[in-house]
Amino acid sequence: MDISRPELGRRRRQRQWIYGAVALVTLGGITFGLARLKPAAPRVDRQAIYTDTVKRGEMLRQVRGNGTLVPEEVNWIPAITAGRVERIRVLPGAAVSADTVLVELSNPEVEHAAFEADWQLKAAEAQLNKLRAQLETDRLSQEAQAAQLRAECSVAKLDAQADAELVADKLVDRLTALRSQTRAEQLEIRCDLEEKRLRILQNSEAAQLAAQQAEVERLRAMLELRRSQQARLKVRSGLDGVLQRLGDRDTLQVGQQLAAGALVARVANPARLKAEIKVVETQAKDVAPGQPATIDTRNGKVAGRVVRVDPAVQNGTVTVDIALDEPLPRGARPDLSVEGVIELERLAEVLYVGRPVQGQADSLVGLFKLMPGGRDAERVRVQLGRSSVSTIEVVSGLDLGDTILLNDMSQYDAHDRVRIN
Repeated sequence: MDISRPELGRRRRQRQWIYGAVALVTLGGITFGLARLKPAAPRVDRQAIYTDTVKRGEMLRQVRGNGTLVPEEVNWIPAITAGRVERIRVLPGAAVSADTVLVELSNPEVEHAAFEADWQLKAAEAQLNKLRAQLETDRLSQEAQAAQLRAECSVAKLDAQADAELVADKLVDRLTALRSQTRAEQLEIRCDLEEKRLRILQNSEAAQLAAQQAEVERLRAMLELRRSQQARLKVRSGLDGVLQRLGDRDTLQVGQQLAAGALVARVANPARLKAEIKVVETQAKDVAPGQPATIDTRNGKVAGRVVRVDPAVQNGTVTVDIALDEPLPRGARPDLSVEGVIELERLAEVLYVGRPVQGQADSLVGLFKLMPGGRDAERVRVQLGRSSVSTIEVVSGLDLGDTILLNDMSQYDAHDRVRIN
């Protein structure tokens, strides 16, 4: 017969409660532990990273910029007067001398003005000659009249002197002697007046001739100006070099009408070129005239020096002119794209490393440093100093021999550690 044992049921329920409590505690511990675990470090392909090691020694500071070769001697030739293009004698790319005629213009008004100026000058010269002859005649007439009075005055003085001697001998009455003396004095006064009139006439003659001569010179200068304008209808190079362009924006065409001052041509001397480099404004603050530079033409490198730094900023860059101290390689020509590297200074005994993608001068950045073994990289705060094209000074945060990742690691900003595969 079956015997009821209720204590076995109680024991079984107790064991179930104990097992349940242990399971709950274990599950809670596991959950708490998992909650305290840090997320797994992201993985980075070793083939996709670039690294560099912190070094100590001399660091060469440089800045780099792209630009073009431009002529040092450029002659922009404008149209002095308005005109119509009659003939184009030279096409762009041709070598020209200073006296080469590039374009022939026509302007009937300029030609008519030169013709009128020529005749006005001839008329003024004829008037000058006429005036000179007339004044010469007047002067000779006045000189003859003055000479006649001087002769009459001399005769009157002799008569007065003779009458005075005859009065003493009582051969001539006193009244006759007084009349002779008075006439001699009157003629002497008239003679002085005529001499003054002659001097005034001579001065007036010089003034009238000077005025007419000035008019002739004015018309001669006007004629030279008109002839110069007429001659400049034949547009000349004005410089030994190469014709680079005809026209301003569009190429000149025969029959085209040009306004005064319009650009007709551009001539440059290809033998004397300089480099115009565009440097980012944040890197151009230390660039100064006299610093050495190297220009890469893609066909060779040429040494040069900074000769000018543009004070203005355009589109975030500063234009730097570099004079070339060495002959250019073959194939170098104006407007050729080049790359320039300017040497700023040499820093002695500093810590430096390859420049990270996000590394800017005088900034505090987070960089990933390789840990021992090279399997992991940990983020460290690094104070950077002066920068160069490919290197940058380390002020603090890294030690000699540390290796950092140079890649753009912005996608891992939320992580302080990465795993290198």
